[in-house]
Amino acid sequence: MTIIEGPGEAPEHFSPDDETWMDLALEEGTRGTPSPNPHVGAVIVSRGGVLGTGHHARAGEAHAELNAISQAGEGARGATLYVTLEPCFHHGRGPPCAQAIVEAGLARVVSALEDPDARVAGMGHRLLREAGLDVSVGIGARAARRDHRGHILRVVAGRPMVTLKLARTADGFAAAAGRAPRLLITGEAANLRVQVMRAMHDAIMVGVDTAIADDPLLTVRLPGAVGDPRPLRVVLDSRLRLPPGSRLAATAGQTPTLAIATAAAPAARAEALEALGVEIERVDADAQGRVGLAGALRALARRGVTRVLAEGGPALGAALIAEGLADEVVLLTAHAPLGLAGLAALDAAALAALDDPARYAEIERCQFGADEMRRLERLD
Repeated sequence: MTIIEGPGEAPEHFSPDDETWMDLALEEGTRGTPSPNPHVGAVIVSRGGVLGTGHHARAGEAHAELNAISQAGEGARGATLYVTLEPCFHHGRGPPCAQAIVEAGLARVVSALEDPDARVAGMGHRLLREAGLDVSVGIGARAARRDHRGHILRVVAGRPMVTLKLARTADGFAAAAGRAPRLLITGEAANLRVQVMRAMHDAIMVGVDTAIADDPLLTVRLPGAVGDPRPLRVVLDSRLRLPPGSRLAATAGQTPTLAIATAAAPAARAEALEALGVEIERVDADAQGRVGLAGALRALARRGVTRVLAEGGPALGAALIAEGLADEVVLLTAHAPLGLAGLAALDAAALAALDDPARYAEIERCQFGADEMRRLERLD
């Protein structure tokens, strides 16, 4: 078959086996938490059998290719490496992976994408070719581009990717009107899926109104999900209204917590939160005096964040969509309606944007118990 995945990538011819092994490499890449480095997966194959697999587990540890080579040992000589991103060319905390691949004696490298990082940007592939290896680029590029979107946006646009997650009743509400108790919209299966999503992101972000109304903890509550790295908890809080008695502030000494404010936030409020362990970052305000979203995301990128899960509320969700910053949108819709007046999960303009085929494409739809999940991807 012929794969043409994107501009600047030459057509390559691949076998069904190539697709199978690249799928395995993509799956392997989901296992690490290496931010700010990309989530790379690698598989070494010879004569139809897997000799080694690897992923980048943590920043500062061995890269995926090196782990796969180490596992394959001498079997790597003459074998094929499948890797989800171009092997690195530059010296970081370790030697370049491209050079290690040459020294391991691999004969062929099948890479999903060229790395847009200026320190790599085709030079890893070129080194391999100049060393006599057969290098093919492009298989699995669409999936790899999705998996590496946070890395790509961070090096190209200076911001992390954003996944917007919103839960709504069957009639479209995120909460009941007024001061009603917090609405429990989705069931256990969907809630578990949200915990998995949290574990796959570097930061969990909410607006201050949601932080005040729901008093969330924003931690990963999955069996075995202990220790570091823990997602950074982020509150967009232009005037630092987050109560010191909130669960987010009270637990900031145990779980990293950041409040992003504007210059208008009173110093006394900043001091009270900082005394509890909350970090404060100030960015420019938008025209309405709120935290500028683009500036907030750039600040997170400077901290090494590549993937942000925005969990609302409705105002934040609508703003992210309007500004073209919601790269993926996950809508969890319950089976039951609210049946009375409430706060819409998304306004009409945001819903229209999600329904616009020029702006968003649905990439997944499934059921979690009685709840439906739709996942949409922003089109560049």
